[in-house]
Amino acid sequence: MIKYALACDQAHEFESWFPSSDAYETQRKRGFVTCPYCDSAKVEKQIMAPRIARTDKAEAPASQPQPVAAFSEKEREIRAMIRAMREHVIQNAENVGKGFAEEARKIHYGEAEERSIYGEADGSDVRSLLEEGIQVLPLPIVPDDRN
Repeated sequence: MIKYALACDQAHEFESWFPSSDAYETQRKRGFVTCPYCDSAKVEKQIMAPRIARTDKAEAPASQPQPVAAFSEKEREIRAMIRAMREHVIQNAENVGKGFAEEARKIHYGEAEERSIYGEADGSDVRSLLEEGIQVLPLPIVPDDRN
């Protein structure tokens, strides 16, 4: 993980963590890196000195922490859409649990009533279903907003 000092075009300064330099660039180009103060997507890295602990003298008191960007408005909207889609499926489809692959096959081949279902399937079951022409999609889980 890399922590960057960032600033927006309105001169608001903040910090944020990224898995890699490439991840930062990709997220910035897609407009996902935004200022937590004004939501501007015009954000650039600031010059940052590496923090190296000294062993020859006591460490100075910590400076005031910078605010950390959590989720941009776009990320919050995407998460809300995923939650809504998940809730819609749960409200309008039958949970067939671990028998998902078997029930999906029965429906596909006309051996069971056609209806919307969801449940559990491992990777090999999903591959087999797709190879048979049975369309399935994962039901995404959105982590808690604090994660």
